[in-house]
Amino acid sequence: MLVLAKPKLIARLLASDFPSENPRTQTRNFPYTNTLGTIYKLNMIEKLGKKLTHLFLKYMPNAFVFAILLTLITALGAFLWIDTTPIKIITSWYDGFFDLLGFAMQIILIIITGFSIALSPIIKSGIDSIARHINSPKQVYFLVVLIGLLLTLVSFGWIVITCVLARELALRVKGINYPFLIACVYISSGSWVSGLSSSIPLLLNTENNFLIKSDVLTEVIPTSYTLGSILNITMIITLLIATPLILLFLRPRDTHNKEITDLMIVKESSSTQTIKEEALSSKLPFKSYSDKLNNSVILQMIIVLMGFVYIFYHFITKGFDLNFNIMIFIFLILGLLLHKTPMRYVISMKQASSNISGILFQYPFYAGIMGIMLYTGLGEKLGQILGSQASVNSYPFFAYLTGGIANFAIPSAGGEFAVVGPSIINAVKEIGVGLPAEEITAMIARASLSVAYGESLSNLLQPFYLLLVLPIMATGIKIQARDIMGYLVLPFIILFIIQSILVSFCPL
Repeated sequence: MLVLAKPKLIARLLASDFPSENPRTQTRNFPYTNTLGTIYKLNMIEKLGKKLTHLFLKYMPNAFVFAILLTLITALGAFLWIDTTPIKIITSWYDGFFDLLGFAMQIILIIITGFSIALSPIIKSGIDSIARHINSPKQVYFLVVLIGLLLTLVSFGWIVITCVLARELALRVKGINYPFLIACVYISSGSWVSGLSSSIPLLLNTENNFLIKSDVLTEVIPTSYTLGSILNITMIITLLIATPLILLFLRPRDTHNKEITDLMIVKESSSTQTIKEEALSSKLPFKSYSDKLNNSVILQMIIVLMGFVYIFYHFITKGFDLNFNIMIFIFLILGLLLHKTPMRYVISMKQASSNISGILFQYPFYAGIMGIMLYTGLGEKLGQILGSQASVNSYPFFAYLTGGIANFAIPSAGGEFAVVGPSIINAVKEIGVGLPAEEITAMIARASLSVAYGESLSNLLQPFYLLLVLPIMATGIKIQARDIMGYLVLPFIILFIIQSILVSFCPL
């Protein structure tokens, strides 16, 4: 009896363990089948992401080498296409070489003053309180992208705050793919082009701008046609919704040797001196006036008070004008306030500026590339050719494409628009001959926004503005641009399709 019962028991166990083999209606297995299909698709996407990451690791050189290659390609393009002489190309390269020194200094100051704020005790406590409510990589990716998009809508320089938040969360939450997190921060900076610091719309609304002086435009184009347009507001809403979801969908599941603690050159220790402790340890063993001055709260607060007086004066007299200079000044004054004493602020700035060498020597090379484009006429020629292919229906897309292509040689929205803007605007005016003046103005505004969107998105395919992110996120970390760029390709393709549709069909 026992022997006969065993096969029945075994048969019963097998049937219960493998429901898909039971003689039941197949409808019960549909959810299971659908789940397998979803898993398969996710695996395919993840494999594609890994493949792209591997390709960039294999072929993407150091960011400086990338700048050298771009220089040679641009010079060759000017020689073959414009038929200019080698000496003209070289002198144009030199003439442009120092054009971005002021901009490079602004970038350095926005990085180190912002990073200094993040090193203050109150900010660290705030990040700790945020981290207590976040316990998964998905939440980190989503939060970082969303906050980054919102911050850079106010000012491009606020990407520094996103960098600090992301780095600190990576130290507190396990299972985060750190190169992908840097990619998330970098992608989130793209919303600046639709925000308050967008340089092309602000330029169009500036009295006596270079386009008016050169008779390309007869009057300013108000921001109601650009930043306040239906197209731009739709773009903002689309980016805020789509970008975090895209990155959540594309997030890599593999974090093996990719967490921040795996990539640290020197492991961060909780026993490391705080800024306050380091300032106290620098005091002499006896009382001195120099130490009193170095650690004087009153002395620093006088400067802080002066700073806040000017900040209020600036916004009262100039409205909500957020340019790089005022952002740097605000960051500097806030840093002084939060660190309280001169010595603590000096130490925080020393720590914040430990990884800025890339900006110091690479920006002149990109300025040299811009010089070749600008002074040989290569950029103008590019704008003319792409503009000449456009029609009344396709001009926004061609303007978008022009912005993206020109950005590889001129990674500055204002600088790029100075080169290709006149050709694009003239092409639009020719297309709109016979139309009412207001409609032509709207067409120029749409084309200008399209150039700006294309310029911003194509940053994902070149490492220039990663130089703004890496000084914070790569400090003490073994990581290069090539480790990050592979994660940017699929988001670029998806956002390119979305933006192309919007610039072409969304009403202004």
